[in-house]
Amino acid sequence: MSLSSERARQMGKKSSRKGIKNKTTQEIRELFKTLLEENMETLREDLKDLEPQQRARIMLEIAKFVIPTLKSTELSTDENGGFVPLQITGMIIK
Repeated sequence: MSLSSERARQMGKKSSRKGIKNKTTQEIRELFKTLLEENMETLREDLKDLEPQQRARIMLEIAKFVIPTLKSTELSTDENGGFVPLQITGMIIK
């Protein structure tokens, strides 16, 4: 059976559907979550041993994985000097 453009389109819809998470990514995230949960007390102790500046930097780095980062937005004016409504371009989720 030859692969027609219609058949290829149908196969593509089955293989990567919008809203369906990657199974491997889900497994890795779950394993990493378990690793963190099992070592939470050690991590807390390690953070206490750091200098305040280092502790703050580490906390900000960790926050990137928990709190979504917004993409930049742009405010512009139209020909008459009036403001154009903001358009939010989306979020980066790591």
